[in-house]
Amino acid sequence: MSLTDLTDVVDAEAPPGEEPHRYSMRKALAALALRLHFYAGVFVAPFILVAAVTGGLYAVAPTVESIVNHDLLHVDSTGPARSLAEQVAAARGVEPNLVLSAVDPAQRTGDTTRVLFTDPTLGESENRAVFIDPQTAHPVGDRVVYGSTGALPLRTWIDRLHRNLHLGETGRLYSELAASWLWVVALAGLVLWVRRSRRGGVRRLLWPDRSRAGRRRTVGWHAAVGVWILLPLLFLSATGMTWSTHAGAHIDRLRAELSWTTPSVRTALPGAGQSAVPAGEHDHHGSHAVASGDRDRQLDAVFATARAQGLDGPVEITVPATGADAVTVKERRLSGVLTQDAVAVDGSTGAVTDIQRFADWPLAAKLANWGIQLHMGMMFGLANQLLLLATMIGLLTVIVRGYLMWWQRRPVRTGQRPSFGRPPRRGALRRTPVALLVPLAVIAAAVGWFAPLIGIPLLVFLAVDVLLGLLRRPRTA
Repeated sequence: MSLTDLTDVVDAEAPPGEEPHRYSMRKALAALALRLHFYAGVFVAPFILVAAVTGGLYAVAPTVESIVNHDLLHVDSTGPARSLAEQVAAARGVEPNLVLSAVDPAQRTGDTTRVLFTDPTLGESENRAVFIDPQTAHPVGDRVVYGSTGALPLRTWIDRLHRNLHLGETGRLYSELAASWLWVVALAGLVLWVRRSRRGGVRRLLWPDRSRAGRRRTVGWHAAVGVWILLPLLFLSATGMTWSTHAGAHIDRLRAELSWTTPSVRTALPGAGQSAVPAGEHDHHGSHAVASGDRDRQLDAVFATARAQGLDGPVEITVPATGADAVTVKERRLSGVLTQDAVAVDGSTGAVTDIQRFADWPLAAKLANWGIQLHMGMMFGLANQLLLLATMIGLLTVIVRGYLMWWQRRPVRTGQRPSFGRPPRRGALRRTPVALLVPLAVIAAAVGWFAPLIGIPLLVFLAVDVLLGLLRRPRTA
């Protein structure tokens, strides 16, 4: 899928036996960008297309979830709320055989309280949640919730569709391939469109020439829409790679080495004889057991302490399984919540044992947290979700127009079956100056190592290109 006429970018191939002349640096860069954009567009675009469709669904999933589950998330009761101990007791009556793990108190009048239980039959990051009317302490219903945002089953299903097409770890390769190549395809296309539009100025770059028809009109819309959504695409590509299997592992190691990881409050109580562990990663087999009734009665005091420390938004109270650890209260990752303050409280005394302010996080950790929220459509509510949806729709049109351009470039001969469009002319690597080719090769190797689903397909593209050249050589001769 080229963004420019091939004859504007590369010269004809040299005759057999004749050494091809070298390109200038600028022309060589454009020729390589064209070939990379073409192969990635043809072979990787289907994966990006699927990611765009599922990503569009994912963008609006929080709003759809709130509508579909309105009766579970909201109640009509009014008046003062019952104590958290009473609400938890009502939830225990629904799930008497499960272990209490956390409580999400209702934030506003009309919201329900979530009481979360550890269920060994569920998957990773899943909990059983009982929803309680805080004014009456009566159960409203129960569901399985997933992740830090407490996604309900519908949003969880869409989340996994976007992440791995419900194919498990193997399916995650599709989303990693799409995220890894999205920025490469977008930047290569930008290089081509800037080269072609340099005479028309900014207006030519941002707005297609509507007087053109056929393939030129398709090229114009393909490129202009690509420029409009370029920044959101680069952002989605970068944040998507942090969740990936292979590139994500390298990103995690890099963050750890640079001390960019997310800080956590210390949960070990003074004198408990245990080392500090991040909140939520407690030893469930410790010897300092606490009776469930005693722990439940501590929740109201812990909640009041957290409010006194300035955690006045929606929070989650994580309940440890042993008396050696403090109860932790952390701001939930929900729409409109821009911070992640956390406090550890000794449940028996109500004393604060540790506190972690979002303002004290490293800048990289803050950016990572905000990036996750933006990618999930949770940072600015509906406006965030509509921006993501518009970006995904724009990406769909770019991909469809890219294949249309390829089809419109096909050779048309009377009496012959339709064929695919012509690929870019060959010889770009042979004509690239060594001074450009060597650093590009080093960069490609480094990027390919860091993101294997860029490196491996790139080698495949090169092998296909060489094979096509060998097959074409006898006809040329």
